[in-house]
Amino acid sequence: MANRWADWYAQAQHDLEHARSAAEAGRFDWTCFAAHQAAEEAVKALHLRHGQEAWGHVVARLLATLPAEAAAPTALIDAGRVLDTFYIPTRYPDSHSEGPPFEHYGRLQGEEALRHADHVIAFVAEALAES
Repeated sequence: MANRWADWYAQAQHDLEHARSAAEAGRFDWTCFAAHQAAEEAVKALHLRHGQEAWGHVVARLLATLPAEAAAPTALIDAGRVLDTFYIPTRYPDSHSEGPPFEHYGRLQGEEALRHADHVIAFVAEALAES
C-alpha cells in the first residue's frame, strides 16, 4: 500500500489557501472550518510519514499522539484545541442556540483560526523536512 502522506500535506496547503480566500470574501464560518481541515490533514500527513495511520478529526488528539520523534509542543496542542471548536458548529445550524452558523463567526475568529492553522502547518513542514 502506498504511503500517501504527500497527498495529505498538499491537500492541507490547498485547504489553507481556501481558508484565506474565504476570509477575504468575509465568509468566516468557512475560514474557520477550512483552517481546521488544513491543520487536521497536515497532522495526518505527518502521522503517515512516520508509518502511522491516524483516524478522527480532533486536531489536538492527532497532535498529542504523534510519535516521540515528531512530538508536538503543548502550545501547539492547545492551538489544536481551539481549531477543534470550529469543526462542527461552523457548519450545522443546530450547533448554536439560534441563528445560522455564519452569523456566529467574524473576522476575529477567522484570524485566530488562520493563525493556529499556520502554526500547525509550519510545525508539520519542519517535521517533514527532518524525517
